Amino acid sequence: MMEPARGESPWMTDDTRTFRDTVRQFTDRELAPYQSQWSEQGRSDASAWIKAGRTGLLLPDVPEEYGGGGGTFAHEAVVIEELARTGIHIGFSVQSIVAHYILSYGNPEQKRRWLPRMASGDLVGAIAMTEPDAGSDLQAMKTTARKEGDQYIIRGSKTFITNGARAGLVCLAVRTDPKAVGPRALSLVMLETGDLPGYQIGRPLQKIGRHAQDVCELFFDDVHVPVANLLGSGEGRGLFQLMDQLCYERLSIGLSAVAAAEAAVEMTTRYVKDRQAFGKPLLELQNTRFKLAECKTEAHIGRIFVDNCIQQFIAGKLDPVTAAMAKYWLTDRQFHIIDECVQLHGGYGYMQDCLIGRMWADSRVQRIFGGSNEIMKELVGRSL
Repeated sequence: MMEPARGESPWMTDDTRTFRDTVRQFTDRELAPYQSQWSEQGRSDASAWIKAGRTGLLLPDVPEEYGGGGGTFAHEAVVIEELARTGIHIGFSVQSIVAHYILSYGNPEQKRRWLPRMASGDLVGAIAMTEPDAGSDLQAMKTTARKEGDQYIIRGSKTFITNGARAGLVCLAVRTDPKAVGPRALSLVMLETGDLPGYQIGRPLQKIGRHAQDVCELFFDDVHVPVANLLGSGEGRGLFQLMDQLCYERLSIGLSAVAAAEAAVEMTTRYVKDRQAFGKPLLELQNTRFKLAECKTEAHIGRIFVDNCIQQFIAGKLDPVTAAMAKYWLTDRQFHIIDECVQLHGGYGYMQDCLIGRMWADSRVQRIFGGSNEIMKELVGRSL
């Protein structure tokens, strides 16, 4: 196996390098040209998911026996980076996150039932944790699942659900024991949405950025779901399952932050070399050079940190505290770097049709979802 080339991430191999070529070609050909159209309609076309599945972009780190690519998180990292590089946000990462809940806690029948269809793009997944009155405080959830015979009867609502409008499968966090106090009150139930009585998709939410990403509210009015759709060997394990899998999600967010920051520095460097001010390129002004020097340094430090986290994760050694550090610090730096790059673009940077401006708006939510950065700092603080 070939070693990574100089300047490449240490987790890169000949296999992931070849995969990157495939992903980049697909992204540039099948996704990037349609961003404006998808932004106007509020979500991507269903055909994009099918094509992505056919090309291997969906679930690249899920075993082949379940329809995935059979790779490691390094292959998922390639997809995350290439999407971040071009500012594409259409929910593919959420698909992988949901798949890993099934892979980690589902029984063999559940894995065979859902994962191959998710890998092909025929089945879109969503994860529903956040509620109107419960965000980072997961134990404050109010959505209930009352057991009656072989069915759960679900009542409640969820909000800010990525892929919600298109989702055929929702990983739903519910309160299965209304009397329980503490983490054992919650469970995860997989909800198949097709022609499901009582299940209602709410209005598409109008966001500051990420306009091509489908985000909406979900409502459950006595929705019947088979008890067999419970994830895990019993009720009351939901909060622990969420905590275990958040390392995957937070690493993914941190990696996308670094990749977007690197892309912003690269495109801004090109811009200031070409843009003239006072008869010379902007790059010849000391302030421009110093600002970009700071941005490039911070992005480089972030790259070294996230590469180390990826290696730890692949080895099964990434701990929740380090994942929290990565999520909060890298997304903070992402927004700071891109904000500086917008400034160096001047008025053009504030235009919606300028990629750096869209990246700026898209980056703001990174400090909120996956657990707000304030909660991340609290997790790190508890480890002191």
